[in-house]
Amino acid sequence: MRCWVNGQPSQQLALQDRGLAYGDGLFESIAVRRGRAPLLDWHLARLQRGCERLRLPCPTAELLAQLTAFIAEQQDGVVKLILTRGVGQRGYALPDPCQPTLILQGLPTPAYPAGHATDGVRLFACRTRLAEQPLLAGIKHLNRLEQVLARAEWQDSAFPEGLVCDTQGRVIEGVSSNLFLQRGGVLMTPDLQRCGVAGVMRAWLLEQAAVLRIPLQVRDISLADLQAADEVFVCNSLFGIWPVRELADSHWPVGGLTRKLQGLVSRLMDE
Repeated sequence: MRCWVNGQPSQQLALQDRGLAYGDGLFESIAVRRGRAPLLDWHLARLQRGCERLRLPCPTAELLAQLTAFIAEQQDGVVKLILTRGVGQRGYALPDPCQPTLILQGLPTPAYPAGHATDGVRLFACRTRLAEQPLLAGIKHLNRLEQVLARAEWQDSAFPEGLVCDTQGRVIEGVSSNLFLQRGGVLMTPDLQRCGVAGVMRAWLLEQAAVLRIPLQVRDISLADLQAADEVFVCNSLFGIWPVRELADSHWPVGGLTRKLQGLVSRLMDE
């Protein structure tokens, strides 16, 4: 694994780094194809929003220069970007001045079975619930313990992904993906203003739906809404789109809209 810390090859991090102590930072997992990152602009936009939300300085020009060079060297695979608030003293008070730590890791492309995209997947119904916290909702902060606990609920490889709800029982997302459903010609995805991660593939698909004039709703979704859907899929920036064929006693076909959007994603990643 290649790794840079603040622009230099290294795999060492200060023990006083607030990313380690408090999860005080953000991260992005960026798919790289032939030395380019097709969704880079969406990743950078989310990172900027996260920095604003956490009051974390974003070294924009320096970060972009390092990231561009690292992506070019990576060529194919995944670049994981981690931005922490840097070294701080004991306690929660923000360090002043703040000197962020930028970590870049180069990883191989995950080997997902082709059948997940062609035939669809089964979702595990997670018992872990996401807590409501509007200040953190949507951003990709470093504290992902809710997802860790949700993913620990199953080991059966028959379930490539799990479904998580909030404490009120509203459908929110997959453990590591976002969820869409289609019913009556309308594309729907959960509102993520209370909790959940607003994925970059989700953001790109929302833009494509607007361009294609696909009727779209971003709203609260209940389990009953999900069960009544005509088609369901999950998405993220690494695997693209997986149709969902089963959750507990509910079953869905691989729908035409899902296939259409898969085609758009394939063209985006292969350009």
